[in-house]
Amino acid sequence: MERIIQEHEAPELHQSPGSGPHGSTGSGPHESPGSEPEATRRDADVTESSRASRGWWDRNADDYQIEHGTFLGDDRFVWGPEGLDEVEAELLGPPEDLAGKDVLEIGAGAAQCSRWLAAQGARPVALDLSHRQLQHALRIDAERSGGDRAAAEGAGARAAGVPLVQADAGALPFADASFDLACSAYGALPFVADPVRVLRDVRRVLRPGGRFVFSVSHPMRWAFPDEPGPEGLSVAASYFDRTPYVEQDEQGHAVYVEHHRTLGDRVRDVVAGGFRLVDLVEPEWPAWNTQEWGGWSPLRGNLIPGTAIFVCERD
Repeated sequence: MERIIQEHEAPELHQSPGSGPHGSTGSGPHESPGSEPEATRRDADVTESSRASRGWWDRNADDYQIEHGTFLGDDRFVWGPEGLDEVEAELLGPPEDLAGKDVLEIGAGAAQCSRWLAAQGARPVALDLSHRQLQHALRIDAERSGGDRAAAEGAGARAAGVPLVQADAGALPFADASFDLACSAYGALPFVADPVRVLRDVRRVLRPGGRFVFSVSHPMRWAFPDEPGPEGLSVAASYFDRTPYVEQDEQGHAVYVEHHRTLGDRVRDVVAGGFRLVDLVEPEWPAWNTQEWGGWSPLRGNLIPGTAIFVCERD
């Protein structure tokens, strides 16, 4: 498969008027050009959520990579802010069994996880909604190869051999049964209005017996303020309120959307998507990790779970 950046959007994105943006690893205030966006709780459908996600990441990818790039590394597979590494977790299987496997990474960002997979001998494809995030993947590839991004792009974007695809997670541009494995570390699922649609499409592109592992913010976090200190330890909202968190501009267009699902909702979504839930991992905060990342911190991490990882298989 050629390694290219490919524009491919869900059909709805071509049909819906207006503008808007989106997406990040956590809720809370995010800046957009001009005035500060208004934070609210309201419904946001598939089209508005997808458009908001793409715009937010295109605007904020630079800052995200500056702030978190060192923690994520260029070729590590980290499942979340706790720092759980696939080298130790083996949620996709033993590293030695990954060689020769076709793997789809959804919400790949700068393709750090895909580089790790490629180093194990797998054949990953890194997919993201944001063009700017994929440009950072090219930048990292060029830096690692001693070249520059323009050279990487001019060479057909093959700097590291990992294909990069720009697409919506709910409309994957791949044939049925194209992959052995799929993974998503905080990519897409916290921000989509219809997670079952995404899960069904992931199942479609997996071969029988294929595994999909994805991590999201732990649903329990929804009830607490997005603060790393003591102020983030008191329940401030209903865990059962599924109304999306939305930041919108002066025209009322969403510039950031995050969708809440309870733990039970996530399990039912997995089943409705045609998967069998094999494991649910709630990483504990390790002693070595002293960083704060939005509402994640050593203080909170030692008391409440911050990440939920769903290990799913299709029969």
